Amino acid sequence: MITRTTLGSPGLAVSAMGLGCMGMSESYGAADAYGTGHNEVLVGRAIHGRRDRVQLATKFGIDRSAGDRARRIRGARDYVLRACDASLLRLGVDVIDLYYAHRPPQDVEIEETVGAMAELVEAGKVRHLGLSEVDGELLRRAHAVHPITAVQSEYSLWTREVEAVTPVLAELGVGLVPYAPLGRGFLTGTLDRAALGEKDFRRTNPRFAGVGGRGQREDRADRARGGRAAGCHPGPGGTGVGVRPGRAARRRGGGHSGTRSPARLAQNAAALELTLDAEALAALDPLGDQVTGERYLPVHTAEVAGPQAGRPAPA
Repeated sequence: MITRTTLGSPGLAVSAMGLGCMGMSESYGAADAYGTGHNEVLVGRAIHGRRDRVQLATKFGIDRSAGDRARRIRGARDYVLRACDASLLRLGVDVIDLYYAHRPPQDVEIEETVGAMAELVEAGKVRHLGLSEVDGELLRRAHAVHPITAVQSEYSLWTREVEAVTPVLAELGVGLVPYAPLGRGFLTGTLDRAALGEKDFRRTNPRFAGVGGRGQREDRADRARGGRAAGCHPGPGGTGVGVRPGRAARRRGGGHSGTRSPARLAQNAAALELTLDAEALAALDPLGDQVTGERYLPVHTAEVAGPQAGRPAPA
């Protein structure tokens, strides 16, 4: 039986655990085509003939046409409208259930971006609007233009910045969709950095490499013990590590975890039945304070001047 929840006050009914598909096309393997649409083609093929059984979310905003190191985060009206039409074509669908701005735009104010997204709702091409990695001020400004159904942000024991935004989410009736609840695999205590593929971005990520990586690897046994205290095995034990913030998040919406393994997908879904007692929470909670290293390399930060420059850039 599928556990369901509702995202935000607009009332988008979704499964409590969603599947993040980015890793099927880039960042964690040999492929690197997420930003050029391969992932939407892949998803479109998967849902063909079963569109009425899924809630479909996708994003726009990252322009890699000048190369990955010269990426731009765009949100101008004409760009948003074109991006949506391109996504609909690649997905092979007539409407997107939840359409996210991938990051706050660098080229225009957030009001123009959300205004264009609202036009897509009016045209019947999009049902609900979402934002990703925004602060409380930008969320309020966006929500004033059109109701925002969900905010997607990285959220786990080692990434808690979104907790500064959750009061605004609750106030406005916006759902939170956490991603990377297992710290991109690190919090499972089973990740072998030496085995990562050449194009896997974690090979050079500050939290996985260098001093930060060495220091945090020393805590691997602590994380595994924390997972066992939660009643988990080493693989889904990482899911247990990610559940504490996830449980709070699910009171306001859903969450998703990416995987390319059917076995891991089943383990992630089983985490919905996991309840952490006070002892397990006490064992897990302090681990977040032991994190060293930034989320991204400097080249992955928003360095281009613009109305919302300085916000986190995409993974």
